[in-house]
Amino acid sequence: MKILVIGSGGREHAIVEAISRSPKASKIYAAPGNAGIAQLAECVAIKDTEVEKLVEFAKSHNVELTVVGPEAALAVGVVDRFREEGLAIFGPTKAAAEIEASKDFAKRLMVKYDVPTAAYATFTDFDEAMAYVRKGTLPTVLKYDGLAAGKGVVIAETMEEAEATLRDMLLDTKFGEGRVVIEEFLTGEEFSLMCFVAGNKISPMPVAQDHKRAYDNDEGPNTGGMGAYTELPFISAEDHAYAMEKIMQRVADAMVAEGTPFTGVLYGGLMKTPQGIKVIEFNARFGDPETEVVLPRLKSDAVEVFMAVANNEQPAAEWSEGATLGIVLASKGYPGSYDKGAVIRGTERVESKIYHMGTAKKDGELVTAGGRVMIVVAEAATLREAQQKAEADVALVECDNLFHRTDIGAKAFK
Repeated sequence: MKILVIGSGGREHAIVEAISRSPKASKIYAAPGNAGIAQLAECVAIKDTEVEKLVEFAKSHNVELTVVGPEAALAVGVVDRFREEGLAIFGPTKAAAEIEASKDFAKRLMVKYDVPTAAYATFTDFDEAMAYVRKGTLPTVLKYDGLAAGKGVVIAETMEEAEATLRDMLLDTKFGEGRVVIEEFLTGEEFSLMCFVAGNKISPMPVAQDHKRAYDNDEGPNTGGMGAYTELPFISAEDHAYAMEKIMQRVADAMVAEGTPFTGVLYGGLMKTPQGIKVIEFNARFGDPETEVVLPRLKSDAVEVFMAVANNEQPAAEWSEGATLGIVLASKGYPGSYDKGAVIRGTERVESKIYHMGTAKKDGELVTAGGRVMIVVAEAATLREAQQKAEADVALVECDNLFHRTDIGAKAFK
């Protein structure tokens, strides 16, 4: 089969790598891809939101399956257009992707179908939002009601921080015109539960934990994710069963009932609070960097799984035992401003998997080309072994302009 993967990050590199392990994949294209993906697929210079060009490419190259990585492509309706042309595609429609594109939509759905989540209110007016925050308790969670590349959520510890954030989101339209969802602050361990979903038929992936803050000990600004790992000792079999029944299955059923059935990957960003497991957010696609630690454990044929979902059939996925742990190498300055073009050496000595997130080739050298540059993912029988292996391999990567967290997975050993 000829397969097209839409996107250019570490998540897409992991998807391409999983597809490359399938005997069914005769040719893989990536649009636009990156320097790492180029080792496994033919990269095509089409942006992930150039829907008509993507459709045209798929038709002219006889692509039999397309897999969508980034949320931006889903939000502009790439799945709807492919389906109109009778092309098989893995991902939710624009209407179903609202579960990520609008925090308010997701909250209303959860309240209607009794899915456990934090109390909230939605605002478009700055003064009304500030009045609500002043009446409540701190810290409080402020979420821009739209896509903001993982950076539209602020946990305001002080009234001044809340005011500055609401000013950014509602008056200065930092992310565009929109609304703000204000939520109660929950405490507990966060975890990610992704499921393959075809209507009301779902199949879970191994749970993972992402590390959002830039620096060790969860300090510094929020990022797109600085590392992740699978198996989580603090999530019991009972916890998993509850999350599957009361959250993931219930939401899949709700989407069908609302006339917007979901197909693709439903990502549950969940928290184990003292009052039980609650939803922090939903995404309408594979998480990043969770995908990079989850897909290496997929024993099933990735093409068969993706194709089943695209055909609205029950996805059946088997997973390997053991653990994976991934450490992100990011450009110094990220998530703020950073330089590009720093030369990276030593990757050929790394035994673990490397998924490229923001790299490019320049004059025959591998160079940095983004905020998050690559993720080193180690697999082992135990999490401790995976952690040691990943850290040893990260030390082999030479670049003057990279930094990383040294405590990925530490919460599992408390």
